[in-house]
Amino acid sequence: MTTREASHAGSWYTDDGPALSKQLQSWLDAVPSSINDISPIPQSGARIIIAPHAGYSYSGPAAAYAYKSLDLSKCKRIFLLGPSHHLYLPTLALPLPSLTSYSTPLGPLSLDTTTLSALRSTNDFSPLPLEADEAEHSLEMHLPYIHHHLSLYHPSTKDFPKLVPVLIGSTTPSSERKYGALLAPYLASAENIFIISSDFCHWGLRFNYTYYLPSLTLSPNEGISLSPKTHKSSPSNPAIHESIGQLDHACMAAIESGSHEAFLKVLRETGNTVCGRHPIGVVMAGLEVLRREKGEGDGGEDKKGRFRFVRYERSSEVVRVGESSVSYASAFAVL
Repeated sequence: MTTREASHAGSWYTDDGPALSKQLQSWLDAVPSSINDISPIPQSGARIIIAPHAGYSYSGPAAAYAYKSLDLSKCKRIFLLGPSHHLYLPTLALPLPSLTSYSTPLGPLSLDTTTLSALRSTNDFSPLPLEADEAEHSLEMHLPYIHHHLSLYHPSTKDFPKLVPVLIGSTTPSSERKYGALLAPYLASAENIFIISSDFCHWGLRFNYTYYLPSLTLSPNEGISLSPKTHKSSPSNPAIHESIGQLDHACMAAIESGSHEAFLKVLRETGNTVCGRHPIGVVMAGLEVLRREKGEGDGGEDKKGRFRFVRYERSSEVVRVGESSVSYASAFAVL
């Protein structure tokens, strides 16, 4: 049996277990018990979260808002869905059958080999080579948070719920609906937690994305792309970082609406570089399946299965075209 090593420990986050646990707890302790009109935190039945996956010095505090919102009281397994940054995938991939655990500086997390085997038996998933798995950070950056948070609920690691990692590639809208339907029965079960790994806007020349919304813009698709050659002076009405916020909040509002198509529409109009757009899309499509089964539409009053955003940050406040930033947002959904 094989273990996936914590390949980003010591660089993206500390490899010192006690120091890591103390750091994670400090961020969780900083999350208030009430956020806007949402009280208490955690929310009963909050089984799905969206949380960032950058280095902890950048996104660790923001991710704490998502993890603090989770209700683990009935949890028996954790689905961890992340985007593929390095391996080209037209579909979804699962760890190799020989892999039985993921390592963290806090201790190992066991994989749910039974559930993974059931998913593989559908023949709809690609195998995820160990080398590619260890090169990817979108899944790994959640493992210490998962381990630490579970330790608050379970005195013994042998009682920890098991992990179902899923790496998601460049899916199409139709394939997101297909995999959403496939995962819908798992979303419906109160025993399952879903963690969606995603950063939001990657803005700057190094990301090949400099979309900007001028002050009088009425629609997200009316923006322009900034360049050092054509925009020598820094736009200030609004400032670039304020425009980035508008782009992200348009995506966040679409996600909160519950409409998979509304989310896809904003992405088409703005090109916003939400790196976890495909994992988010798959889960949104799955939640739509559950609502249809209950006879509910996207515009229904029932807020179950609708995301609520509880935190939004950026790595820096971009003022000039040559600068860059990455956005981090945390959300939860009650089922």
